[in-house]
Amino acid sequence: MKFQVIGWMCLLMALNVSAQTARTFKLVNSPDGESVLTCFLPQNPTGRAVVACPGGGYSHLAMEHEGTDWAPYFNEKGIAYFVLKYRMPNGERNIPMSDAYNAIKTVRDSADVWNINPYDVGIMGSSAGGHLASTVSTHAPWEVRPNFSILFYPVISMDERITHKGSCVGFLGEGRHDKELVKQFSNDKQVRCHTTPPAIILMANDDRAVPPVTNGVAYYSAMRNQGNECAMYIYPSGGHGFGFRSTYKYHDQMLNELSTWLDNLKMPVKEAVRVACIGNSITEGFGIPMSSQLAYPAQLQKLLGSNYNVRNFGVSAHTMLNKGDNPYMKRPEWQYAQAFNPQVVVIKLGTNDSKPYNWQYGKEFTADLQQMIDALKALPAKPTIYLASPIKVHENPYQINDSIVANEIIPIINKVAKKNKLQVIDLYHSITDKKLYLSDGVHPNDKGTAEMAKVIANAIKQ
Repeated sequence: MKFQVIGWMCLLMALNVSAQTARTFKLVNSPDGESVLTCFLPQNPTGRAVVACPGGGYSHLAMEHEGTDWAPYFNEKGIAYFVLKYRMPNGERNIPMSDAYNAIKTVRDSADVWNINPYDVGIMGSSAGGHLASTVSTHAPWEVRPNFSILFYPVISMDERITHKGSCVGFLGEGRHDKELVKQFSNDKQVRCHTTPPAIILMANDDRAVPPVTNGVAYYSAMRNQGNECAMYIYPSGGHGFGFRSTYKYHDQMLNELSTWLDNLKMPVKEAVRVACIGNSITEGFGIPMSSQLAYPAQLQKLLGSNYNVRNFGVSAHTMLNKGDNPYMKRPEWQYAQAFNPQVVVIKLGTNDSKPYNWQYGKEFTADLQQMIDALKALPAKPTIYLASPIKVHENPYQINDSIVANEIIPIINKVAKKNKLQVIDLYHSITDKKLYLSDGVHPNDKGTAEMAKVIANAIKQ
């Protein structure tokens, strides 16, 4: 009788999984056939997708409790779920990285067929798989960078003194003795404002295999310090590697907290108009805590709504001038902005160009601005381009010269706009009240960025 009950329970579980999952299949994910993507497509898709990287210290893979066992949970939520069997690096880090990149590319390339929103594709990783997931989140080209990360007790550091040594040996091999290489793939050191996706981190306090403080907590701290969205849950016990095991004491609590985070993680719709905000620290949101929510592009997103996909490509202290001290067009963010293939672009550069040591090359500002415009015009999306004037400068703590901004840079912007038949968004005369600025008199506060967003939103809506 006991065996009959167990049999019926297994049958009911199988029926439940089949009710949630419309289709299960496998795809070869590498030229040698060793990397495989197991795909679970939901019965009622929401458009969201998750690619899972199981752990195993970069020596093996825990494919069940950190991989396939999660499929019913995600499919029940309408989330397409993909478990990646990635190849072991044996010291060649590019092997698992290329497998993860290709998995995300496959999911995005198949978005229409699999009912997936290509702007709502996340990556999940456990232990060493968490290191791979965080590596993809901080190192991947824009085309295959995930939109969010789910990290379970992740290996983050590649410093074998404070992390899981076996993962360091597997991922870097002899390269683990190279300080620069260790820093490059200690992913808390590679988090960047706005371009590292939102993350949730889940760990146990008594994890002795991967110390939480120097790994998961370090990643959370880096995310918070950069103003990126991140949540962290540390359970009192559970050790390492609990995964989806129902025997884990905090299993139900963990699922509830993950579900709440996912439910509140809002992404633009699939057909949303892509808006790229290019600029310096004023675009990035310098000096504003949680700039991912309060910089002008974030506030612009709220004003425009889910039918727009606004991305912040601002970088502090950068110039339009290619001979300036920090040329924007030599930054990775410039490449990311083009890879985003925007349909609308807002360019707001020029403030840092007014510094004397930069403006000595001022005669080249016109040509450099035209170079940026020409590159954007050549994109497949043929974007509508707006040139936003720099805002007024009230103080001079960084050698920024308001007179040069007003009397030399803005006239050039207007002239270039006229030549290219582009609209100028006049922020210089729109953001003037000192109450809208931080104490430095250069950067807007959150009220100032809200005003900027209103002016720019009105221009885009027109």
